[in-house]
Amino acid sequence: MTQPPSQQPPQGGFGAPQEPPQGTPQPPPPPSAPPQPPGQTPPAPQSPPAGAPPAQPGYGYPQPPPGQPGYGYPQAPGPYAQQPGPYGQQPGPYAQQPGPYGQPGAPGPYGQPGATGPYGQPGQPGYGYPQQPYPGAPAPGGSGGGFFKGKPGIVIGAAVAALLVVGGGIYLATSGGDDPEQPVAEASGDTDGPSASPTVDEGDGKGDGREVDDDLNAGRKAGEAKVLWLTKNDIDLPRNGADVYGPWIVGDTVVKGMYRSVVGYSAADGKQKWTLPLPADMCAAPNNPTADGKLVIGVMNGTTDKADCADLQMIDLTTGKAGWKKSIKKNGTWDLMSDIGLAISGDTVTVGRTGNSNAYRVSDGKELFGKPSGNCQPFAFAGGPKLIAALNCRTDDVDNPQHQIQELDPATGKAKWTYVPKRGWEVDKVYSVNPLVVSLTKDKEWSILALNGNGSNRSGLVSDKGDSFSVDCGHDFSIFGQQLEGCSGVAADADTFYMATKDDTSGEARTNKIIAFDLDTGKPKWKAAAPTGRVLKPIGMQDGKLLVYMQATYDKGGAIATLAPTGGAPTVVLQHPDSTNRIENAFYTSKVLYAGGRSYIVSGRVSASNDEEEKEQTTMMAFGK
Repeated sequence: MTQPPSQQPPQGGFGAPQEPPQGTPQPPPPPSAPPQPPGQTPPAPQSPPAGAPPAQPGYGYPQPPPGQPGYGYPQAPGPYAQQPGPYGQQPGPYAQQPGPYGQPGAPGPYGQPGATGPYGQPGQPGYGYPQQPYPGAPAPGGSGGGFFKGKPGIVIGAAVAALLVVGGGIYLATSGGDDPEQPVAEASGDTDGPSASPTVDEGDGKGDGREVDDDLNAGRKAGEAKVLWLTKNDIDLPRNGADVYGPWIVGDTVVKGMYRSVVGYSAADGKQKWTLPLPADMCAAPNNPTADGKLVIGVMNGTTDKADCADLQMIDLTTGKAGWKKSIKKNGTWDLMSDIGLAISGDTVTVGRTGNSNAYRVSDGKELFGKPSGNCQPFAFAGGPKLIAALNCRTDDVDNPQHQIQELDPATGKAKWTYVPKRGWEVDKVYSVNPLVVSLTKDKEWSILALNGNGSNRSGLVSDKGDSFSVDCGHDFSIFGQQLEGCSGVAADADTFYMATKDDTSGEARTNKIIAFDLDTGKPKWKAAAPTGRVLKPIGMQDGKLLVYMQATYDKGGAIATLAPTGGAPTVVLQHPDSTNRIENAFYTSKVLYAGGRSYIVSGRVSASNDEEEKEQTTMMAFGK
């Protein structure tokens, strides 16, 4: 099989993991390796009609700088090209088994044995100091047969996999700075029109050709939603831009974080409600806040190149007030040499990273539990209604790792149950916590597994031959670390898991479908085709129906729609204006939310080739009736 393109994860189908050793809940034969779902995929470019004006920066399609590692144009190697196994652990009760990622290989810089990565990447240090490649460097390992050898490893865009039915599961076969300025979102004087950012199109040829005082709703047709507000970036960012964290919707406030600030906006009109400056770059965030709107983020412990993502800051998202702040407790000399992943469940925030983990109480910052003793160590977490941990166990074979999945008590860290996939399969992502749906990978294979509430195997998803899937997993830029949660393009209810197929056509012919899988059998229940020329993406559940975003096209606005539990044609609940489709299409790596009758489109990253273009980048847009 050929290597996947550098901006696509492994392709293939899922299969249930094979039987684990006796005494553990029985996993099905492992499905295949899931696509690596990092950043959200920018929509594939559409072919404009003859005579259409070229897209300009600003409200039009953004022009990413050549050679810059902006979203969609990453230069750094990706998580799969460089991740050593999460742990070169301290000896536990099974000390006779060497750790899977501290196996003999290339010697580590401090005498530690090197680790071979999950896709055959040699030379990564084990429990020693990680050697982080320079931005722009290709994935380590030369031109051999590793997963992302010779290609940029960060996958920006939808994780896509061509699924082939093999045995009892779906198996995936691969195919071919500057000082910050605080953001401001001022409302326009027109109470019926959308709010706009202070930056305006001055008619210098660098905007989108719209009038400076243009009412974005002027071209709105009957039945179309209003543009409630629009914001542009007005933060002076470092050369390579910055990731956008969030958004989080708490009551009537929409919150996002970027670079050195966290900002709350009014959901109704986009006016800035509060701004919390940060002393250094924001570097990590969980998928969800607590029920009362508290969030804990990661902040760099300095502004130099030697700084680590090692400080935690609690924020009340309802008021924008900063709460406790503390440095992450280091568990050993070489701790915090990898990126961290944060997850919140109940009043607990977990901090996962290579070789170590901690948990703190969100309300007061008290440490609740840390790195447990034993042969198996958690390295990443997913939160929400349950706290799910991915663990790596020390083994005697670097090329055949042993992972585990556990549900933990958020207050104590004690495992409620443990599921053991077949050797060689690695926990990659958690698509849903309740019901629990987990993505597993092995080399170039992908597997999607559903577990019962007690940790026993429920099913392994099995697709029809020829179906290929798209999953977006946001900020997956970690160096030797892993983020389990945060994937979009998937959704689940108690009995069904929903995925979108890849749109593998182009131009006006782009289209796809939604497939609903029965979680008890793993088999498809139904397939719902998108309207001709449109692409659908699951974004959540509402009142027992699947919520989907219908992507904008070159001449049509996007829309929020629902699919009935039985499938069928999508029913539009909020139609975005056709007249602002160019703005809607200008959001690279966007995240779409729908809440309270309003839809929000938020950029996943802001990056441009110069300061002028940087401040013309649209960052958020809201629609409503």
